[in-house]
Amino acid sequence: MRQNARFLAVPMLLLGLVLSPVASADASVATRLDARGIKYEVDGDGDYKVTYSYKSEGRTQLVFVSGGTESVGGFKVREVFAPAAKDGINGAKAIELMGESRTNKIGSWELQGDVLYFVIKLPDSVNASELESAMDIAAQTADNMEIELSGDEDAL
Repeated sequence: MRQNARFLAVPMLLLGLVLSPVASADASVATRLDARGIKYEVDGDGDYKVTYSYKSEGRTQLVFVSGGTESVGGFKVREVFAPAAKDGINGAKAIELMGESRTNKIGSWELQGDVLYFVIKLPDSVNASELESAMDIAAQTADNMEIELSGDEDAL
């Protein structure tokens, strides 16, 4: 009888993995975004996804706030990131972006796979206004780079 219970436990565990969300989002981010009236959705990774609309330019820009934090040297760090390009980042452009990252006061360029992101890493203790400001910076910087790299294309 015990052996049958064990066989039932495995399918139930697998069913729970299939039905549960991929990652859970930290509610403290929702609280801060709600306080600023920012509309968002939570993606499959548990990140908060915001679409910025630049109506005068007829463009949009995606910005994400990580749904989780990482600990580094006693700091809880949260990332704000915005995609700027897919493919097409060659060695020369990567070197140029590294140089630009050196001059940025906040944020830097990162590649993940074939996607170029502008990423700002913040102490998780930032308030709602500071988080929104970081999101604004990430959105503007990434969208400007998307224009530079792709012209009128607005894929991200």
